[in-house]
Amino acid sequence: MARINKSALTRLEIIRVASRMFLEKGYSATTIKAISSELEMSTGNLTFYFPSKEHLLAELVEMLGAFQWELMSREADEGLSSLMAICLELAAMAAMCEKNPVAKDFYLSSYTSPMALNIIRKNDVHRAQQVFGNHLPRWTEEHFREAEVLVSGMEYATLMTTETAPSLEIRIAGALNHILQIYEIPEETRKRKIDRVLSMDYHGISSRVFRDFLTFVEQTNEQAMEALLSHHK
Repeated sequence: MARINKSALTRLEIIRVASRMFLEKGYSATTIKAISSELEMSTGNLTFYFPSKEHLLAELVEMLGAFQWELMSREADEGLSSLMAICLELAAMAAMCEKNPVAKDFYLSSYTSPMALNIIRKNDVHRAQQVFGNHLPRWTEEHFREAEVLVSGMEYATLMTTETAPSLEIRIAGALNHILQIYEIPEETRKRKIDRVLSMDYHGISSRVFRDFLTFVEQTNEQAMEALLSHHK
């Protein structure tokens, strides 16, 4: 029987506990000390595996990217186009941030962490190439990377709710219009897609999506642990 890789097992357990605490208590409210206490290990041992809390956030953002691909695939099976899925995703994220402080903290922390933001942009470049690639045959990957710098800034501004911010509907409509313009979507199509998004129950969708993400994270961590253990049976 092969020996269990204790280092890999410890690393997975840290990710499992940290991601659960981030999504239950909030990323900003969760400290490395709190995570290490939950794991009954020293902070020095934890930071040997993950030098900072930002490194653990990056692990969770990687899972978010995988979840977004799965969600797009699921919505395609339900008859929703990839373009509509992208538009609806931003509306749901914005609605989520407006009513769920933990979700808002997670998303805003992700968009302001250089490490996590790099992961978000890389994932979204690939998705944009899939959604808009046929429409923009002359665009290179560099074009998509440059566009994503602008798009991620607009997404962050849409999620950043303040007392003086425009209404949620205005923020969603404005952001989607500018994002679709960047990808050279004609005005008539932009208006049609935005009107459809605004007519949907994106508040209800946001609650369902966040619950599904929590489940996805739990299952991903469990599967990674089971795969490691089964490999050593």
